[in-house]
Amino acid sequence: MTLTTLNNCPAPAKLNLFLHVNGRRADGYHLLQTVFQLLDHGDTLHFALRDDTLIRRVTELAGVPQEQDLVIRAAKLLQAEVLRRTGALPRGVDIAIDKVLPMGGGLGGGSSDAATALMALNRLWQADLTREELMALGLPLGADIPFFIFGENAFAEGVGEALQPVATPDCWYVVIEPGVQVPTAAIFCAEGLTRNTEPVTIADFSRHLAEGNDAGGFGKNDLQQVACSLFKPVADAVEWLGAYGEARMTGSGACVFSAFGSQEEADAVLSNVPPVWVAWKAKALGRHPMLTML
Repeated sequence: MTLTTLNNCPAPAKLNLFLHVNGRRADGYHLLQTVFQLLDHGDTLHFALRDDTLIRRVTELAGVPQEQDLVIRAAKLLQAEVLRRTGALPRGVDIAIDKVLPMGGGLGGGSSDAATALMALNRLWQADLTREELMALGLPLGADIPFFIFGENAFAEGVGEALQPVATPDCWYVVIEPGVQVPTAAIFCAEGLTRNTEPVTIADFSRHLAEGNDAGGFGKNDLQQVACSLFKPVADAVEWLGAYGEARMTGSGACVFSAFGSQEEADAVLSNVPPVWVAWKAKALGRHPMLTML
């Protein structure tokens, strides 16, 4: 039987357990090293094929016009790729999004939504693209999209597209949303940004964990100092959560996280978070829930 709908498709958040800026390429892109960690908290997408070829988002998202939405752009890219391969334009689709992740939070929400759309539509349209082909298709839209399609926690290099699977601790995270949107470009263009952190290896990270250390205690986030200087709520969240453990900003901000060994520990911290912030807990995920579709 041919599928015409796919509902409750998860688009999980990610954390950058560390984020080092090692240099800058001639084209202006920064050379990075990071470990991406999937979380069991995120957006949910729903897909229903149409009788025409229109791709449409049926959910209003404040400040995100349809033509700029990574989900719509990713769907149109895949639709065009299917046309190129088969000579036939696949049916259009209505896409609904239950949006939970904040924009400008460093959690990869938009990229994760786009990756989930590519994986779901690859199934609905019976396009049969491989994981690697979908990763390559998504990369021009955003450097984080290939990671979500890769579907495993990863040590990433380059501009974030060179991925190796890495084992990460089975723990809980408390995440604070400081209530500001941090524009990525402003952070990477900042005069005070450190761009010469010495490269590390995947073995360095794994050795750190093998010695019984917290994953959040490895390395640093080179973007954090700049973000904290520009956005006081980020600095406040780092300071407050830092009283309970190693607190770090994820991505280019604004969200701040800390790792805990049990759900009970995470709950205890969560119960003390000042009401001025949105905060939540999430369990570390080992694999993307949509990976079975590939």
